[in-house]
Amino acid sequence: MKKLVFLLLMTSFGFATAQQNEKVNDTTEIKETVLDTITDTKYREDQFYIGFTFNLLLDRPTDITQSGFSGGFHIGFMRDMPINERRTIAIAAGLGWSANSYGQNLIMDARQDETQFYPIEGGYDTNRFTIYQIEAPIQFRWRNSTPTSYKFWRVYTGLKLGYIHHTKANFVGDDFSVKETNIPEVNKLRYGITLSFGYNTYNFHLYYSLNDLIDGKMLNSNENVGLSELKIGFMFYIL
Repeated sequence: MKKLVFLLLMTSFGFATAQQNEKVNDTTEIKETVLDTITDTKYREDQFYIGFTFNLLLDRPTDITQSGFSGGFHIGFMRDMPINERRTIAIAAGLGWSANSYGQNLIMDARQDETQFYPIEGGYDTNRFTIYQIEAPIQFRWRNSTPTSYKFWRVYTGLKLGYIHHTKANFVGDDFSVKETNIPEVNKLRYGITLSFGYNTYNFHLYYSLNDLIDGKMLNSNENVGLSELKIGFMFYIL
């Protein structure tokens, strides 16, 4: 009798353990299925961007200086295309728009047959040159992202092409004022190199133009106006 009771107890325990293991396995399979559903293994990063920069004019003619604040606003969309299995390396191409303003002491006077460029003499209230352009950035991207983490290090470098669709020069002096739009000597086609790097939300951004902004001569010295753009600021990327 004791042997029979012992055998029945062992059989019941084994049956209960098997049922418990089966429930655990079922629960694990369900969790894994749900996790696979939630986790996007084909994710793309940083599809939209918005940026703010401080703008500098380099390669300036003699007697031309910057004054006041010169800033830029940048916004656009990038198509992120990962090229490795972990999706940490990618190339991206996109389309955007920017507005850039420069405070300086260069007068652009187009009231003659051709635009006259010369430095301001005497006092003035304001002198700003503003550029509005369509942009086409191309980037090579590295990041240590994962499908479930939105906080990661990134380094993006590349080339940015641009087309200036509108320019505006506004000078207000003590004795006279000059307002000009769509100055013909401005090189509408722009291109330069870019670098963005940072962690999570905060990303340092750098742009340096590879061609001159203005194809013209200074009135008195016959120097090339030239001007190269250097933009330093922050870029914010959004999925």
